[in-house]
Amino acid sequence: MALEISFSDKTFTNTSHTLQEFSEISLELRRDVIKSLYLAKSGHSGGSLGMADIFAVLFFGGILRYNPANWQWEKRDKFVLSAGHIAPILYATLARAGFFPTKELATLRKLHSRLQGHPALDANLPGIETSAGSLGQGISIALGMAMTHKLIDRTDQLVFSVTGDGEIEEGSVWEAAMAAGNYNLSNLCWIVDNNDCQIDGRVHQVMSIYPIADKFKSFNFNVITIDGHNYNEILSAFNTFKENAKTSDKPTCIIAKTYMGKGISFMEDDYKWHGMPPNEEQARKAFNELEKMQQQIKSLNL
Repeated sequence: MALEISFSDKTFTNTSHTLQEFSEISLELRRDVIKSLYLAKSGHSGGSLGMADIFAVLFFGGILRYNPANWQWEKRDKFVLSAGHIAPILYATLARAGFFPTKELATLRKLHSRLQGHPALDANLPGIETSAGSLGQGISIALGMAMTHKLIDRTDQLVFSVTGDGEIEEGSVWEAAMAAGNYNLSNLCWIVDNNDCQIDGRVHQVMSIYPIADKFKSFNFNVITIDGHNYNEILSAFNTFKENAKTSDKPTCIIAKTYMGKGISFMEDDYKWHGMPPNEEQARKAFNELEKMQQQIKSLNL
């Protein structure tokens, strides 16, 4: 029997949530990622699944200021996905936040779809702040936004950006880091997805960027290292950044230790899933595992 895929119209509020609620939000996002990638027959599974917990807290934990009904609201905070290849998790998050209908997730990577393989401004998709895809470029755009808000407009708007750890092998990344520290951009939160995986293998073997924390500290950053799957640690890190934005003269780097493919046993911590979608058999197995996880969460009553 063919695998039938549908997307519920469920959305989530951007407010405080219990650990159980964050777990359920993350599970829904992971289901969306698997569904959309299975239908697309192409795309990036590993990093998208690995960052689901970070996205759940950032967009649904009262951290990021936004208004789906007026997505170009002038006082909104900004989010820039510099690691544009993990667009599936961003699209799932925006849909569940109410920026566009969840059924549109079925059009990922389809011809004429607004949900291209990497975010694109010309797609006119609500919630997308900039095009992405050329690694190392998005963080510089985020830097420019942070400079504008703090040094020119003098607003309290915050800018969040995600780069991969393989991405920070790019030289332009460190030009952005130097400028962020030099201009005291305390309104910039740089999130490094530290799963030690990139398309060719382990980051530390391909082109080691360690020690990451020491490098960012040398560029005048406040550095926070967390378990990227621990909701308490994620919340604490974002709240610390928001406090630092008011009291510090340093940008913040959150180094999130994550596992590529988190939540799916045969994908977890395997760099080969960097740019692969699941086939039908794998999608079925993934859904079964997520369903079991759902039952465990309910039984724990977190």
